[in-house]
Amino acid sequence: MVRPDLRLVAAAPELRIAVERPDGSLRSPVPIWVVCAGGQVYVRSWYRRDTGWFGQALRSRRARISVPGLQADVTVEDVGDASPAVSAEVDAAYRAKYGGGAGMVTAAATATTLRLDPTGRQAVAFIAGEE
Repeated sequence: MVRPDLRLVAAAPELRIAVERPDGSLRSPVPIWVVCAGGQVYVRSWYRRDTGWFGQALRSRRARISVPGLQADVTVEDVGDASPAVSAEVDAAYRAKYGGGAGMVTAAATATTLRLDPTGRQAVAFIAGEE
């Protein structure tokens, strides 16, 4: 059985991510598409860049995310060069959720894949498992 937190993220049309700045404060949240695959939460950008929310996420590796009914602090893991199996699973999730993936299943977008892992007291968020 999948935990309720993962279901909330999977059901949300988009996620709001506020990336942590070097001083620990949070940037303004921005909406991005989100998918769940293999019991994990993934987001992508249109292309890899060093600016905006994506560039800051690569530098800080920390963010706060929210969807209706859930807010959680997460670590950000760059998995753009993950195994082909992980990339294919995330591609399939984008296609299923967003009707063809709408550009998020290109090689450039796949290279921007980030996994969001819960931190601190929200360590149970996003983890698929038995209840």
